[in-house]
Amino acid sequence: MASSQELSDFLRDVERRAFKQTVYAVRDEHTALDIVQDSMLKLAEKYADKPVTEYPMLFQRILQNTMRDFWRRQKVRNMWTTLLSSFGAGQDGEEDHDPLDTIDVEDESENPMAQLEQSQTMKIIEKAIEKLPARQREAFILRYWEDMDVAETAEVMGCSQGSVKTHCSRAVHTLAALLEKQGLGARAIAHLGVK
Repeated sequence: MASSQELSDFLRDVERRAFKQTVYAVRDEHTALDIVQDSMLKLAEKYADKPVTEYPMLFQRILQNTMRDFWRRQKVRNMWTTLLSSFGAGQDGEEDHDPLDTIDVEDESENPMAQLEQSQTMKIIEKAIEKLPARQREAFILRYWEDMDVAETAEVMGCSQGSVKTHCSRAVHTLAALLEKQGLGARAIAHLGVK
């Protein structure tokens, strides 16, 4: 059984990565923050008595399920909005805002030129990841950024290990092609953390 300090440490360590992962999926910072916070609360409320070694898998599963719940609610909301807007004048309430522009990239180098280059490379990579289909993006982030193995990723995604491998392979090839067009190639693939 994990102590409250171990739970707190785990949540602190996972928060930033979970936020970025969720922003990629829902494309809205405020919604992403809500989803991550809800997931953290669910982990603390329902699984605080579990060993700390089980937290990464449990948290990713909770996070993925919370995102799926969001998409289900969004689908229903969009259906009703479309239906109701057909009876009256449509309202254009969408903001032209890219949440990826506001995500900070941690720079560990002291060289300002290296920091600038790394920051620019990360923005290009984030935009490329954003263009991936949802399942490929999910598999890629879980495997290469969350360091989950194929079996863990399959469990979190609710699919077979073969599907995870297919999604990851397609994601890597798509990203490589997109990044090659940007003139980044192997250097950007190294930033992605793909082994």
